[in-house]
Parts: sequence; structure tokens; C-alpha cells
Amino acid sequence: MCHQAAGTGLPGQFPRLAGRVPKIAASPDGRRYLALVLINGLYGPITVDGKAINGVMPAAGSLTDQAIADVLNHVMTLPGHAKKIAPFTAAEIAAVRASGRKSGNAVAAERSRLVAAKLIP
Repeated sequence: MCHQAAGTGLPGQFPRLAGRVPKIAASPDGRRYLALVLINGLYGPITVDGKAINGVMPAAGSLTDQAIADVLNHVMTLPGHAKKIAPFTAAEIAAVRASGRKSGNAVAAERSRLVAAKLIP
């Protein structure tokens, strides 16, 4: 509901996912970041498509590794990106989870690093 069924988001609250997630998932660091967001959540202001968003992405770390991979794989099928990206696997999510629990603020700091590196649009 937050990002909407088509992944278009809600202005000012939840970012657009459609067309963005596959771009992020195109790099190993981006893939790790996406897994971190679902496992640990994300807190703090961000900018997406030139607009400020001050929302909260709650942690979904209680989901299984396969369920998190399935969610990410579904989001990568939303319209807006033509390039085929390798699907996420449960083993990939498990490896990120094994790296240890992160705070939502730490995930936000990782996001800032990836934005600066132009790995997050």
C-alpha cells in the first residue's frame, strides 16, 4: 500500500519504486543496499526524483530470506525498466543478513554513499 500497487509511490511520503529498483539492483552494492532496506528498514529524509521524502520504511527482517528475495524480484518486474537484471536469491539475502543488524539510520547512510557514487538514481 505504501509504494502503491504499481510502484508509483506517494509524493512526500513513499518513493517511486517502478523503474528505480532494477537500476539500483544493477550493481553489487545496490543489491546489498536493497536487501538491507528490507531487512533493517530505512529512516530519515531522502530525495527521490528531485523531491524530498520524509517517511519511514519499516524493517521486514522477520520475513524469510526467500520471501525478501521474492519481494525484491516482484518489484523489479514493475514497469519502467527494460534491462533484465538477475533475480535475487535467498542465498544472496542470507549473506546480507549474516553481515549483522544495522540501524535504519545506518542504512540511510549507506544510501547516501550510493547516491554520491551515482548507484542510486
